[in-house]
Amino acid sequence: MPVIARFYGIVIKMYFSQSEHGIPHFHALYGEYNAVFAIESLNILEGDLPVRCERLVKEWAARHQKELLDMWNTQEFKQLPGLE
Repeated sequence: MPVIARFYGIVIKMYFSQSEHGIPHFHALYGEYNAVFAIESLNILEGDLPVRCERLVKEWAARHQKELLDMWNTQEFKQLPGLE
């Protein structure tokens, strides 16, 4: 699973496999926590993160929502900047 971004110990990944299915989403990993976020709503589909970490991921995803959806649709990997 390619790493799209890293910030504050959070790793954002997205599958680029033909077998990937479901609604457009990305994975956020933080230590032993793992959550799957819907790109369009930014809601957690499964898993969990600490509250502060979830807020940071949603803030980051809101800034890059169009790019994330483009990546999902084209399956073309690119690195995105983290939060500063």
